[in-house]
Amino acid sequence: MRNSRFLALAVLMPCLVLAQAKAAERNIIFFITDDESPTLGCYGDTVAVTPRIDELAADGTVFLHASATTASCSASRSVVMSGLHNHANGQYGHAHDFHKFASWHNVVSLALPRVIANAGYRTAHIGKYHVAPEEVYHFDTYLPAKGERNPVEMAEKARAFLTTQDERPFFLYFGTADPHRGGGEDPSYPGPLKPDLFGNKPDKGSFPGINEVFFDPAKVPVPSFLPDTPECRSELAHYYQSCARVDQGVGRLIDILKEAGLYDKTLFVFTSDHGMAFPGGKTTVYEGGLRVPFVVRNPYEPVRGVRSTALISHVDITPSLLDFAGGLDPATNAPKNMVSAAAYWKDKPYATTENRGPRKGLDRYQGKSWIPILGKAEASHWETVFASHTFHEIQMYYPMRAIRDQEYKLIWNIAHGLPYPFASDLWAASTWQAQWAKGMDAPYGKKTVGAYVNRPAFELYDLAKDPEESVNLAANPEYAEVLKRYQGKLKAFQREMDDPWIQKWDYE
Repeated sequence: MRNSRFLALAVLMPCLVLAQAKAAERNIIFFITDDESPTLGCYGDTVAVTPRIDELAADGTVFLHASATTASCSASRSVVMSGLHNHANGQYGHAHDFHKFASWHNVVSLALPRVIANAGYRTAHIGKYHVAPEEVYHFDTYLPAKGERNPVEMAEKARAFLTTQDERPFFLYFGTADPHRGGGEDPSYPGPLKPDLFGNKPDKGSFPGINEVFFDPAKVPVPSFLPDTPECRSELAHYYQSCARVDQGVGRLIDILKEAGLYDKTLFVFTSDHGMAFPGGKTTVYEGGLRVPFVVRNPYEPVRGVRSTALISHVDITPSLLDFAGGLDPATNAPKNMVSAAAYWKDKPYATTENRGPRKGLDRYQGKSWIPILGKAEASHWETVFASHTFHEIQMYYPMRAIRDQEYKLIWNIAHGLPYPFASDLWAASTWQAQWAKGMDAPYGKKTVGAYVNRPAFELYDLAKDPEESVNLAANPEYAEVLKRYQGKLKAFQREMDDPWIQKWDYE
């Protein structure tokens, strides 16, 4: 019996080796979480339990200054999948339900899943999608993922796609629902304001295949933009638990790749759509909303374990992945074999001819590839990055534009005459409600409740001296020249990117 097993193994091994040898090169996994800040071990967080993402980081490049362009789910994901700012691709806010925002039809020429497919890849999506129209952001395969709160289960559902023998390389877009708020309130909390569960099961329950990690609220770090209160700490503990679950999904994907002999043939990118879902983070253009984790392991890059100080932006993702796939024309910063949007929609009357997108600006990416700077700790990318927020939910009109470099950050609150609008889940958060109940003078991070709700037209921060964005210098006469200079930069950028809200400089 034992000899027969050895014989069977001897027969099987050449087949396994041959199967691995036939596996396509230059595969891509793009892993994007929902509302996660750089609360990872590889970013110096001593409480986070993220060993598998840290493993990627130790064998790749960690970008310390990666920025989303907007801290709203749909708008951000449209930037990720188009290489265009959301004011340029038309996805001003949420895609789902009555919000009904969608990208321009003519973005089809630049959309990530389509251009990757045109470069010879088989494409699949699993988990959170949250952009529109589907025909613009079309994947070949949509993998079922009822358990978007169980990334280990999601990874197993992707196993067959990843390990299918095919001459074409694969591109997998993997989107978790963690650590987004949701799942109800924690009934075990002793106070009247119950923390959100952040997708965790109540009463310390666990998801199948997940080794749930529980956090002591007294030991979690409180970011400077949040209040150090029992309510906030209780919510942060749930947030950290949800993040630890994400890490296990990353780990299962790594294990599947290694078992199939694909790990050293696959680019692995880990990031989030924007920062954590707390007031002061999500839906703002403060660093708590825009700063995201960004880890890239390129198996073809010889220099590993790099901590890059370059400024990169989510608008860079599509051109970077297309560059890795060999489909980017560096001269035009557009797909090599670009599909004409006019030709694509010509015989599709459901795509109206009069409103398919701007007359100009949809012929090239607004981001640029970071593939050439992987492995180069001191290499630069952008001198300045730009943020553009207009809506989250449809009732939340509050356009903001922000521009920052390594020295200063300028925020233009275009609708500053209005009180700052809250996402429904952030308004209900016990973290916010506890401080709101104390009145407008109650502290909220480095601000007060009143200062958070009622904002000035301009906010200017010296990021080199004040990375916590605690002192607004816009009204300080000593910084008048700096303010004027950065206003000029912001306006020039809006003009270059054809931002419709540039008109507000002249008539409001």
